[in-house]
Amino acid sequence: MDENLAHCSYEAGILEDPDHTPPEDMWRLTNNPLTAPNTPEDITITFSKGIPTTVTSPNSSFSPVKGSVELFTKLNALGKIHGVGRTDIVENRYIGLKSRGCYDSPAMTILRDAHMDLEGLVMDREVRALRDQFVTHSWSNLLYDGKYFSPEREFVENALVFAQKRVNGQVRLRLFKGHVYVLGRSSDTEKLYSAEEASMDSLDNFSPEETTGFIGIQSIRLKKYGLQKEEEGEKLSRA
Repeated sequence: MDENLAHCSYEAGILEDPDHTPPEDMWRLTNNPLTAPNTPEDITITFSKGIPTTVTSPNSSFSPVKGSVELFTKLNALGKIHGVGRTDIVENRYIGLKSRGCYDSPAMTILRDAHMDLEGLVMDREVRALRDQFVTHSWSNLLYDGKYFSPEREFVENALVFAQKRVNGQVRLRLFKGHVYVLGRSSDTEKLYSAEEASMDSLDNFSPEETTGFIGIQSIRLKKYGLQKEEEGEKLSRA
C-alpha cells in the first residue's frame, strides 16, 4: 500500500489474482458507494488556465475553499464520503509485464471529470485533438518512466501550458453513490460556444446548403476507392 495526498494504491498479495475482488476494508480513502449517503452533494469548481482555484457549495453546506492543498483536501473529503474515486485495473509495466493495481483517488477523479468537461466548452477542437494525441500520452509516459527532469518533459509541458490558456470557467457537479455527475458548465471569458449558432431551432447563422460543396469534395476520393474495389471484385461492405 502506498498512500499520499493524491491517492492510495494497493498491489501484491491477494490482488495478484486479477479475478479476486478487493476486500472492502482495503479501501482507505473512499467509503463504500453502496452505503454512501442517500443525499447527493452538489459543488462548483472554478478553473483558471486549467488550474482549479475554488470549490464552492451552492447550498452553502461548506464555505468556499481556495488554495491548491486546501482545495484538494476538501475534494478528497467529499469524495470519500460519497465513495468517489475507486479504480481497479490491470496495466502494462515498462518492461512488458502486466500488473493489477487498485487505486483510491477521490479528488483527482472529481477534478479530472470537471476539467475534461470544461475543456469541451472552451477549448479549440484542433488544439484539444493534438493535446490528446501527443501531449497527454507523452506526458504520462515521461512521468511514469521517471523522466520529469528531462528536456523532453520540459518541451511537452510548454505545449500543455499553452493548451490550457483558455480553460477558464466553472463546472457544477453532483457527487452521489460513487459517481460524479456534471450538472452544467459556464465561462465568463471564453466565447467559443454560442447558443445562437448552436441552436437547432434557427438557421440564421448556418444553412445546410453550405455543406454541399464540402460533401462533394470529400466524395471524390471515396468514389475512386469504390471503383477500385469494384474492379477488384470486392465489396465496400462485409454485410
